[in-house]
Amino acid sequence: MAAITPTSSLSNFISPNFLQIPSFFPHHPKKSNLSFHHKPFIIITSKPPPKILCSAAAAADNVSSIKSSQPMVPPYNVLITGSTKGIGYALAKEFLQAGDNVLICSRSAERVETALQTLRTDFGVQRVWGTKCDVRDGNDVKNLVQFAQDNLQYINNAGSNAYSFKPLAEASDEDLIEVVTTNTLGLMICCREAMKLMINQPRGGHIFNIDGAGSDGRPTPRFAAYGATKRSVVHLTKSLQAELQMQEVSNVVVHNLSPGMVTTDLLMSGANTKQAKFFINVLAEPADEVAKYLVPNIRSIPSRGSTRPTYIRFLTGLKAYSQIFSRLAFGARRNRYLVED
Repeated sequence: MAAITPTSSLSNFISPNFLQIPSFFPHHPKKSNLSFHHKPFIIITSKPPPKILCSAAAAADNVSSIKSSQPMVPPYNVLITGSTKGIGYALAKEFLQAGDNVLICSRSAERVETALQTLRTDFGVQRVWGTKCDVRDGNDVKNLVQFAQDNLQYINNAGSNAYSFKPLAEASDEDLIEVVTTNTLGLMICCREAMKLMINQPRGGHIFNIDGAGSDGRPTPRFAAYGATKRSVVHLTKSLQAELQMQEVSNVVVHNLSPGMVTTDLLMSGANTKQAKFFINVLAEPADEVAKYLVPNIRSIPSRGSTRPTYIRFLTGLKAYSQIFSRLAFGARRNRYLVED
């Protein structure tokens, strides 16, 4: 989940809990035992290093007397949850490359420190911040919001499949709790805190929920719990949109973000079947490549002052079908990442 807001006001909120998988994939149960990783939750605000007010899902600044219809002005302040590795880390680098200010976070203080040192070396100490946060813990999220408020604004993302790819009947209680509390409860807490901040800010905010495998309602064998949580993200996003409309809130908008298949540790850990290797080689892309596409599209939302829900997709159905056809017809992308049997 993520959000974007102006440097002095929480203008846009983006959430990375959505990862869209082409509809053709679930039609083949034997080919569906492929894993997909969670996408980040992002928050962005505008202006120079303002204050970050989000926990895994929201950011805010102190700009007052600015109408909600006025476009945000970069550089943006961005907070990203689960941003010390994978797509979250790639997004953080891309926002920094674009000149924005970024706040990263993770459950691991050690990973935060390591990532922070690297990013500060590459982009400067005054443009990136980091702190520990477990999005499943309401107090942690509130502390993250306060940290953001005291420093700048941010993007955030967090997601989990407990690195477990097995039938639900074989899943442990711990695995199921890990997946559901992170992907569902964590997202709800982040959205709640982000919206509470944004509604009271002059420029409001934009929330982007990132989807994942299962979000379209199709089966996800071997990671059924993960798919179920991603399906819930779709419902949550629609419900939040309806609630905002019901409350006549026009300065906060909830969007969807779909990174597609990204070659993260989570995805690759499930690549132990012929079908999984096939689809990873044909459809997956490195996190950096996905971020290069998503970030400009994300930044364009606050810059043009949009107040309509948007769905940004990296891997569209047409693109997926085209790549599969090229593979079957011409052998394209064979053994691209993994040696196929």
